Amino acid sequence: MKPMAHLGVGIGWRPEIARAVEALPGLDWVEVVAENICPGHLPESLLRLLERGVRVVPHGVSLGLGGADRPDPAKLAALGERAVALGAPLVTEHIAFVRTSSVAPGPALEAGHLLPVARTRDALDVLCENVRIAQDALPVPLALENIAALLSWPGEELTEGQFLTELVERTGVRLLIDVANLHTNRVNRGEDPAAVLDGIPLEALAYVHVAGGVERGGVWHDTHAHPVPRVVLDVLAELRARVEPAGVLLERDDDFPPEGELAGELDAIRGVLGGPAGAVPYPPFHRSPGAARTRASNAGEAGIGSAPTSASNAGGAGPDSAPTSAPDAGGAGPDSASTRDSNAGGAGLDSVRTRVGLGQAALLSALVAGTPVPEGFDRQRVRIQARALSAKRAGVVARLAPELPGILGGQDAYREAFLSYARHRPMAAGYQRDALDFAEHLLIRDLPADPAARRRLTLWWQDRAGARPPRRAVRWARALVGRAA
Repeated sequence: MKPMAHLGVGIGWRPEIARAVEALPGLDWVEVVAENICPGHLPESLLRLLERGVRVVPHGVSLGLGGADRPDPAKLAALGERAVALGAPLVTEHIAFVRTSSVAPGPALEAGHLLPVARTRDALDVLCENVRIAQDALPVPLALENIAALLSWPGEELTEGQFLTELVERTGVRLLIDVANLHTNRVNRGEDPAAVLDGIPLEALAYVHVAGGVERGGVWHDTHAHPVPRVVLDVLAELRARVEPAGVLLERDDDFPPEGELAGELDAIRGVLGGPAGAVPYPPFHRSPGAARTRASNAGEAGIGSAPTSASNAGGAGPDSAPTSAPDAGGAGPDSASTRDSNAGGAGLDSVRTRVGLGQAALLSALVAGTPVPEGFDRQRVRIQARALSAKRAGVVARLAPELPGILGGQDAYREAFLSYARHRPMAAGYQRDALDFAEHLLIRDLPADPAARRRLTLWWQDRAGARPPRRAVRWARALVGRAA
């Protein structure tokens, strides 16, 4: 079987820096947010990169494989179409949930962000089945990214290393390790990045993310809008000391610097990857009999092998690597992963999905709808996460609808109005719909106060909604209903 395809050093392609990315010297590959491109109408910049032989990998953000529902077939098909259109050797997603489950009561809620799954046996069972469904549907191998978190779940049964190791053993999925997220979780959750790296099968590593952030009030915010700090490069060096990654990618999503600064950050990454002389070369994969299902034929054709079945084959994990199951997880023995896989199907897993879905819905509702914080969570951290979600939501809507801040009198006035709207109006149908709902919310309340600005907002809403704005009597009725609610 072929060893892992070499990617090299790359950067996240974004439309705002497309020209700068094309001009970067020594660029080996790029990653693109899958949901931001259309297979039949690829941006000219990406087409030029592909013509130059620069690899392009689609990175999904909306599957929610850690959620309680089974993956949406349409979303899987769309992700696969993008991989084929780009000729990508693999696709990537996240170990996260992003919306409430169909089992949860009340309206569906969208987080607009990647939220951490609980490191419990229930959550792992659900994630593993969702990953297998995704692997069976996708035309290329799948790799999953560890995420940054502001808060922890109560009653967790596994460490990060144990959770990721068992995920790999049970599904054969590859890992996308974000070293910035490891640093984020060190600050926010007290987790040692070196211990995580020691506890996971690094031969399952597909590639690595590096990104910047900022610390405020003892909380690290993984912004992707700040330069990569030395502490994150130090975590990359920790990883490099254990294995030579096949690819490392710089992520930048906002407050884009000049091209020279991007090139400088890539050079800093290359400097770390020069690394200590004793670093282990990247090992090939070996598929063992009885391994969890993978798309082995696709993996071979793409030059990306399938994952091993046991952490004992983890080449560089060392004697202190995490066990297959947590020591306090009910006395589960060495065959517990396969036993759980065989016992978790059918109606049994449906009940597990219900438990996971109800727990995720309670947390998400507290974050975006102002309901009480579930028992056991750090209330202050939930408040911080809720504010971060609202701020991100406001920022994305402003980028999608840049006219709104101008109509409302500037960024400060826009932000104040949007956060007031978002406090008790969870997003339910994506950011485009959110922008229209925000404008309608203002019009219902006869805002903005300036008649000229209100006329501009009415025209803006009408052009995009394709309907007349609500008449005054309707606005009054909706306002009364809103107050009653």
